Amino acid sequence: MSVLLDPFRYPFMVDAMIVGVAIGAVCAVLSCFLVLKGWSLMGDAISHAVLPGIVIAYAIGLPLAVGAFVSGLFCAVATGYIKANSRVKEDTVMGVVFTGLFAFGLVLFTKIKSDLHLDHILFGNILGLEPGDLRNTLIVAGITLAVILAIRRDLLLYCFDPGQARTIGLPVNLLYYLLLSLLAVTIVVSLKAVGIILVIAMLVTPGSIAYLLTDRFGRMLGIATGAAVFSSVSGIYISFFLNASTGACIVLVQALLFVITLAFAPKHGLLLWRRRLPVS
Repeated sequence: MSVLLDPFRYPFMVDAMIVGVAIGAVCAVLSCFLVLKGWSLMGDAISHAVLPGIVIAYAIGLPLAVGAFVSGLFCAVATGYIKANSRVKEDTVMGVVFTGLFAFGLVLFTKIKSDLHLDHILFGNILGLEPGDLRNTLIVAGITLAVILAIRRDLLLYCFDPGQARTIGLPVNLLYYLLLSLLAVTIVVSLKAVGIILVIAMLVTPGSIAYLLTDRFGRMLGIATGAAVFSSVSGIYISFFLNASTGACIVLVQALLFVITLAFAPKHGLLLWRRRLPVS
């Protein structure tokens, strides 16, 4: 028992779990909308596009979060503009825009001398967060989560049926850019903890797990949040004993939950679905 409770004796482990729960919750709620909207690649795009903003913000002395948010929002707006004014499909536009911005960020990173570590930007450092980072992460995550939940009905209708949302008078364009802004804020909040690459999984996997387990959106939000919080706490806990990357352990736990759900989900599980097939 003493060995099992050992991680909780270290303040940095407790702080990491608190931050992991906050980030996991806001990412899980947002992931439900992304899964319904089919925007999983958008999270990938914005998370990679924040790199040039981070480097430029460092070079001119601005907070890194400001540069990351502006760069991510620019990626989202540019994607929407090109899609609306060309014949190119949205997923193709995302691929072109985010790879271009990410490559631009890598060039800037190699040319501008800085104390930034690329590994921390790509993979995060949830065990090394400073008290100020902990406080700011909790505040921004809480505000973002509150905004998402406050307008969840409008966002749900927009993601499920944009035509119906426009017909009943909802500001579809405003909801589009608001959802993109919330996505950018969530990525910026998660950046220092899990990094650019691993935040993609946290924005996709919880919603995918919940989508396989239920057909009701309210339950989907609860299941996704529960899966994300469990993955965050258990991933951090396991990484202590394995001496492995904390963010990677969190994502691996989420991936394991997804595989189990994919196989054994009551209505949509692959194994149970095969059992229900009629025998010819």
